Amino acid sequence: MRIAGLDIGTTGCKCTVFDEKGMQLGRAYRDYPARRGAGGHEIDVTALMVSIYDVISEMAEQYTDIAGIGVTSFGETFVMTDAEGSPLASAMLYTDPRGAAECAELTDALGAKHIAEITGITPHEMYGLPKMMWRKRHDPQVYEKTRHIFQMEDFVVFSLTGNAVIDYSLATRSMAFDIEKLCWSSELFDVAGIDAALMSRPVPTGSDAGIIKEIVSKKTGLPHDCHVIAMSQDQVAAAIGAGAFSSDVAVDGAGTVQCLTPVFDQKPDVGKMMPGKYVIVPYAIPGKYVTYAFSYTGGALIQWATQTLARHEEILAKEAGMTVNEFLERQYAAKRKADGLDPDGPSGMLVLPHFAGAATPYMDTESKGVIVGLTTDTSVAEIYRGCMEGVTYEMYLNYKNVTGAEASVKKLHDTGGGARSETWMQMKADILGLPIVALKTVDAGTAGCAMMTGIALGTFKDLDDAASYMIEIKKTYEPREEYHKKYLEVFDRYEKLYGSVRPIM
Repeated sequence: MRIAGLDIGTTGCKCTVFDEKGMQLGRAYRDYPARRGAGGHEIDVTALMVSIYDVISEMAEQYTDIAGIGVTSFGETFVMTDAEGSPLASAMLYTDPRGAAECAELTDALGAKHIAEITGITPHEMYGLPKMMWRKRHDPQVYEKTRHIFQMEDFVVFSLTGNAVIDYSLATRSMAFDIEKLCWSSELFDVAGIDAALMSRPVPTGSDAGIIKEIVSKKTGLPHDCHVIAMSQDQVAAAIGAGAFSSDVAVDGAGTVQCLTPVFDQKPDVGKMMPGKYVIVPYAIPGKYVTYAFSYTGGALIQWATQTLARHEEILAKEAGMTVNEFLERQYAAKRKADGLDPDGPSGMLVLPHFAGAATPYMDTESKGVIVGLTTDTSVAEIYRGCMEGVTYEMYLNYKNVTGAEASVKKLHDTGGGARSETWMQMKADILGLPIVALKTVDAGTAGCAMMTGIALGTFKDLDDAASYMIEIKKTYEPREEYHKKYLEVFDRYEKLYGSVRPIM
């Protein structure tokens, strides 16, 4: 018997297959375009489903006994469909600027604190409900025809099974879900003028949504009795796949987006979470919650540095048989040694990583990236290093805030592509002053899906049992006190950077 995880991202999706012992067997990936313009940011969910069917079919052809597939997705984005689930308009992405006026209307009517007490969310136009209001107001003919309003997880679950269910964590991202009563908030929907009956039925994370439709079995090659598991938002899936089951462990998701995901043993104080715009999300373990402290440009900024600035270095790296990242890290160390400087210490550069706007604690979509400290002697490797430091300083800023809101983090479990860089992992340990545990399973999102799918199907007894098979530590990076002090001296300046440059951008 095989179990699978389907992870739906903003620009691509992947399906990973595991055996009943948690061993990864295969993986398929497809990408799809997102449209971003001055008027709006959208994604064609019809094209998204084509890619999803492709990755499922590729894995089903290789592994004919897939018994269940868990579905996780990015958050906030919603699509309006007819009764059969056919989209009536493109899906509005979380980065879409539309909905700001509608969010202000909701806040004026109910108050930001009251909304946050119900939903765990400080009001912001990135969430679904204000954008639903915008769609109804500006495309009334679309709303009149709408029979379902889906986010991406439940849209895919419905497409595969015909059952409209959504897990609690993704439902929260609508800004219309009551996180204590675990149901849609009639108060918010009434004020918004949106029919709550159009929404999918909320269920606990990891719930069995049913077996696939016959047409899906024929289309993909999945067994006709394959179950679909309504998993969660991708960061919750990654937290599960990284083994963050208690409040002393947080997840460092070092992917395109840099995300710190702490676990709370009880609902945190809304008043302490609101200043940093931190959300409160029901977790897979009943009674526990998580929050997301994140930067839009984590690995995305590192990719920008390599693809935009390091084209020559990439050629040299290929000739040397290494990645461009490894080449730049070695080049940086060599230059520092030649200049009589410590290659492990801070570069002294300040990089504000807001190249795609600022996430927590600012939630400022108009903020821009900044590089301070350039000279005619500055190398590409030093800028690359400065970008790594900037992402980590922003992470430390968020870490300080969430611990101030009573998160009790003692160590981080690291996942995502960034976990491959030993240099970056040690830097994170030094800056945060915490042990960083790099896991062998880099793709924690699909691993978390497979773990919950295995539990739903009876392959694993519980999370601890699933973790014993599927989570393995690769290396632990211990913080070095002398470097922690050096980095904090630079962080004192970094902390002032946003406030200094934002007024002139």
